[in-house]
Amino acid sequence: MANKWNSDPRDALRAGEDFELAAFDRAATPGWKKGKKKARAFMASRGELLSELQERLYAHGRTGGARGVLLVIQGLDTAGKGGIVRHVAGMMDPQGLSIHAFRAPTEEERAHHYLWRIEKALPRPGYVGVFDRSHYEDVLVVRVDQLADVDWNDRYAEINEFERRIVDSGITILKVALMVSKEEQGLRLMERLDRPDKHWKFSDSDVPTRAKWDAYQEAYQDMLRATSTEIAPWYVIPADNKWYSQLAVTELLARTLADLGLGWPDVTWSIPEQRRALEATMKPATVATAHARTDATLAKVAESEAEFDQLVRSLFRF
Repeated sequence: MANKWNSDPRDALRAGEDFELAAFDRAATPGWKKGKKKARAFMASRGELLSELQERLYAHGRTGGARGVLLVIQGLDTAGKGGIVRHVAGMMDPQGLSIHAFRAPTEEERAHHYLWRIEKALPRPGYVGVFDRSHYEDVLVVRVDQLADVDWNDRYAEINEFERRIVDSGITILKVALMVSKEEQGLRLMERLDRPDKHWKFSDSDVPTRAKWDAYQEAYQDMLRATSTEIAPWYVIPADNKWYSQLAVTELLARTLADLGLGWPDVTWSIPEQRRALEATMKPATVATAHARTDATLAKVAESEAEFDQLVRSLFRF
C-alpha cells in the first residue's frame, strides 16, 4: 500500500520552540492533499496495521514486557476528543486498551496532589492507554479559572519531570492537541442546541467557557511551548475537519507503535514438549489432521508477516 501522506505528519504537526498558536490554520490538512473520501479509505486500511501493532504490544505485555503507549488527547469542547476515542481507539482490541476520561476532580482526588489520579490511570505494560483530557487540565482550566495560586513555570517543570519518569518506566507518550477555530466551535455548539440527540452533550457552562476563549488560547500557547519536550513532544492537530484530525491521530499512533519495533514475543516453555502433551489429549486421526494442516498454517503465517512488513514500510514511504 502506497503512503498517501506527502510528508511525515510528525514533522508537519510537531510543536517546536517557535510554534505560534495565533498563526495556526485550524482548517488546514498538513501533509495530506487527497481530500476526505480518500482519507476515510486510507484510515480504514491503517486500522488493520494499527490493530496488529497493538496486538504485538499486548502480547509482549502478557509475556513480561515492560512497554506501553499513552495517548494524551487535549482540546476545548467540541474539538473532537470523543471522536478520536471512538474512531481511532475503536479500531483496536478493547482488551489491550485502557481509556480514562478526566473531568472535574472528585473530593477524594482534590485531597491528593493533582498528579495522583493521573498516575493511578497510567496504562499497564502491554496496553495502549488513552487519556481524554489529562494532567494538562491543571495548567489550562485551573489557570484560566484561577483555581490555584501557583507558579505556572514550576508546574510545567513538574509535569515534564513526571513525564520523564513515565517514559523511563517503558511507556511511550503521544500527546495531541486538537485545535478547533472559534467559528467552528460556535457552529458545533449550535448544532448541539439544534439536535435533540445532542442536547446531552451541551452544558450551561459551555457559553461562559467560550467567553474565555482568549485566555484559553494563551494558556494553550504557554503549555505547548513549555511542555513539548524531546521525549514527549506535542503534536498540534487542526480540528475544523474531523476527518483530518482522526486520520492524523491514526497515523501518529501507528507510527508510534511501529517505532517500538516489536515482533511476536518468544516463549519460555518448550514448544515440542507442549505439542506432545497436547497430542496425548487428541485422537490419532485428529493428530494426523493437525499435521496435515501444518504447511498451510505456516504458509498463511508467512504471508501475513510479509503483508505486515509491507504495511510498516509504507509508513515511511513518501
